[in-house]
Amino acid sequence: MAGSKKETAFYVVAYDISDDRRRNKVHKILSGFGKWTQFSLFECYLTPKEMLTLRRKLDKHLKAEEDRVRFYYICESCLAKVETVGAEKPQEETVYIV
Repeated sequence: MAGSKKETAFYVVAYDISDDRRRNKVHKILSGFGKWTQFSLFECYLTPKEMLTLRRKLDKHLKAEEDRVRFYYICESCLAKVETVGAEKPQEETVYIV
């Protein structure tokens, strides 16, 4: 991702999509913005511009009456309190958006 941590915000993005084709498309889109950490869940460090781009791309493929995508903003002080059992805590990585 472009920018430093100060320019990005941490989001947990969860989705519930029953249609396989749309779910796979959403998964592919999110893969370009963050890290897949659990089934139907991504962790993303996003700038405001990246967040708008992500929302715009997702909107093209979602059916509002059937699909649900939730964005949970985790502030920096709350992120420091995240407890992880198993794999390591979320970290900002360089991601290239396609």
